[in-house]
Amino acid sequence: MCGICGKLILGGQPDCVDRGLIRSMMDSMRHRGPDDEGLYVSGSIGLGHRRLSIIDLASGRQPITNEDETIWIVFNGEIYNYQELTSLLVQRGHRYRTATDTEVIVHLYEEFGEECISKLRGMYTFALWDEKNKALLIARDRVGIKPLYYYASDKALIFASEIKAILADPSVEAAVDLSILGTYLSYLYTPGEKTVFKNILKLSPGHFLSVKRGKVSVKQYWDLRFQKPPGGTNLADATDRLVEILETTVRDHMISDVPVGVLLSGGMDSTAVLCFAVEQTDRKVSTFTIGFERGLCTDERPFARMAAERFGTKHHEMTIAPRDFVDCLPRYVWHMEEPVCEPPAIALYYVSKLAKEQGVTVLISGEGGDEAFAGYQNYRNLVWLERIKGALGPMAGPTSTVAAALSSLYGFGKLAKYAPLMTLPLEKYYFGRTSNPFTYFSRNRDALFTPEFLSHLDPDLPANLAAQYFALVTGSTHLDQMLYVDTKTWLPDDLLIKADKMIMANSLELRVPFLDHQVLEFAASLPVQYKLKGLTTKYILKKALSARVPREIRQRKKTGFPVPYVPWIRNDLKNMVWSILTDSRTLQRGYFQKAGIERLIDSNVNGHDRSKEIFSLLTLELWHRMFIDREQPVLR
Repeated sequence: MCGICGKLILGGQPDCVDRGLIRSMMDSMRHRGPDDEGLYVSGSIGLGHRRLSIIDLASGRQPITNEDETIWIVFNGEIYNYQELTSLLVQRGHRYRTATDTEVIVHLYEEFGEECISKLRGMYTFALWDEKNKALLIARDRVGIKPLYYYASDKALIFASEIKAILADPSVEAAVDLSILGTYLSYLYTPGEKTVFKNILKLSPGHFLSVKRGKVSVKQYWDLRFQKPPGGTNLADATDRLVEILETTVRDHMISDVPVGVLLSGGMDSTAVLCFAVEQTDRKVSTFTIGFERGLCTDERPFARMAAERFGTKHHEMTIAPRDFVDCLPRYVWHMEEPVCEPPAIALYYVSKLAKEQGVTVLISGEGGDEAFAGYQNYRNLVWLERIKGALGPMAGPTSTVAAALSSLYGFGKLAKYAPLMTLPLEKYYFGRTSNPFTYFSRNRDALFTPEFLSHLDPDLPANLAAQYFALVTGSTHLDQMLYVDTKTWLPDDLLIKADKMIMANSLELRVPFLDHQVLEFAASLPVQYKLKGLTTKYILKKALSARVPREIRQRKKTGFPVPYVPWIRNDLKNMVWSILTDSRTLQRGYFQKAGIERLIDSNVNGHDRSKEIFSLLTLELWHRMFIDREQPVLR
């Protein structure tokens, strides 16, 4: 796991890339690779690399080149089938200088050109320079486990694993894209290729960028397809096949020349990863989990201890308090680089810090199991809602009116949530895991936002963005449609960004076996009833692991990674929230009306849960101060 960066001068300009600039870009990402650094500069191209040594500790320094030094690469991630590919390439006459997975890509490119990307299995971003053809190839893994940002003008292409490295170039202005701020306030993160920084883009998952003869183009090389095999799938055979795939995938994710640990939440997915991990090593596996002071939310630690005892791990846990949460906020915003409403990221920062202190360099987690096998209760609820709507037919409208009245009279929270959805098709209200047409921000636009800011916002943008993804899976079931939307939005642009940034902040690598594309493709091929059967989520996974994972963990209610930020924001952090959000500096940005902000905070204090909205605005303002105002953060 590393950080990569680079600059290519375009337009036939005679300028040479400044080595000092590449070094500054590398320095901004030192936390991503504290073990080593390397750069390659030749005329119009400059490549930089910060290394976190995982495989071939002695000779794996980057950039890496081919035999005649005409191809150079900087790479971030892991290629899990590199040994198989190495054997193939050696048979074809390629000579290796290292034992790294990085060098595989160089020789693979020599054989197959851009087609080499489709032969890789793993998590990665890389930039490869072909000196003979004066061509640059940049690729991102299929799901978006590793991030890659870029800035393109008529003069240069600048790219990096982190936005901070791009901003190290004085030609790049740190400016706000106001239209994308509207996206953020709808989703509470920024899905899609754009960022909140004007002209800085994300390379989308499953895409590659190429520069040939000075022209920049972006192409897709992979997408998730929900195609069912002809004749159906036998449940028993599918269950056996799932176990085989997970055994192989976790085995490959355990390959490392440094200590490997497991993030243990006490849930189904992390326990599943752990049970296969302990089968793949003779060493005692270290596990890590976290809890919170005062018992303000579900405590995952008893279930994590149960799993640790079952599989005989060396278990570590810690507790964080409101003060820890506050102290970490500047670091959270600094490393996330874009405003994101993801309070559990702070807990992830602390638990990965604990792992680092215990000498672990690689962590494995169960991230992605819910998106692959339909683990969220929201999927179950909305599938049943759509079934009820289908059964009601034209009576869905009157039923919605009755449900809304009952929720108003008797305070039925569930009815209040679902009643407005009775008259809307799925593609009109399902924007992903974090948004819908009836959020607080959407319902209070005129009272909260200034008229000037509203003029930059497109109220239809969330629906239009989601519609792009629904259009690609129109023939699929409602469940598969939701899984596809989340795999393309929420997963790469919220969950995986959070995981990468927070764990790399502590100079660790995170691996996510459930997001191996072979696992995802297998899950996508399954009938929906194998994933959601009645009220049981992740049905086939629970069935496949019934003999491995304790019943108490298999049958417990899905809790995610609970963090008690709701009471913390309402009580412990209320003075800080008020002082920042009502500060003249915040209001002078011209986004929010003071009365609307005060009403939002008062509503939260008086018992209406507005913690997500408040945390979103809090991180937005802290982000402004760090990245737009260029205020140096105090990182405790």
